[in-house]
Amino acid sequence: MSGHSKWSTIKRKKAAADSKRGKIFTKLIKEIQVAAKMGGGDQDSNSRLRNAIDAAKSANMPLANVEKAIKKGTGDLEGVNYEEHVYEAYGPGGVAILLETMTDNKNRTVSELRHEISKHGGNLATNGSVAWMFEQKGKIVVKTDTCSEDDLFLLVSDGGAEDLTSDKEFFEVTTNVSSFQDVKNILEENNIKIEEANLEMIPKNMVKVDEDNATKILKLMEILEEHEDVQKVFSNFDIDEEIIEKL
Repeated sequence: MSGHSKWSTIKRKKAAADSKRGKIFTKLIKEIQVAAKMGGGDQDSNSRLRNAIDAAKSANMPLANVEKAIKKGTGDLEGVNYEEHVYEAYGPGGVAILLETMTDNKNRTVSELRHEISKHGGNLATNGSVAWMFEQKGKIVVKTDTCSEDDLFLLVSDGGAEDLTSDKEFFEVTTNVSSFQDVKNILEENNIKIEEANLEMIPKNMVKVDEDNATKILKLMEILEEHEDVQKVFSNFDIDEEIIEKL
């Protein structure tokens, strides 16, 4: 695999605080609602909805919240009309940033994002200037104390996984889009607990940043992640572990 999401690794190490749970629920509810709107309320025939519901379960979202979001998406209950937009940007050190958003007010969202990105040493880019640096892949995360790396490798290889990496706490399985659900199903069938399972934009190549820019890009990424209209943030920065330990 040519790229790796350094940001996703750093986020896991920091672990979302309980105080941010409300924001996490809000983003999940938006995803469930939009998924139901686009593909219907039956998760058996709507893979995007099924993945959103699985993510909600992993975050311990109450079932009533999930059901309400589905009904808002299908029109059975009145709800806000969210639209999806992808924005591209350059951050400190020239790193590429992709932002997946859901908003009921595009003008507000783009204005706020432009302000924050500029304030922290970057700039919004034109459509297509950054997106080509990424490719969509499936990413499945499993804790290392769940099973051995050899056993996990055999299981995910049968499903068509492309890569398996690990650190002290987590295994990260990468798949192409078409194999994502197959690999996920195999792990579930073998009672392997999945911590995360998402389709993500993975960078094709990484951009190394120095300590000064590392501080700036991590601060910007946190701010963008916390924005109420931003669902996911992807970037191609690479930071040496020694620098991360100092931050």
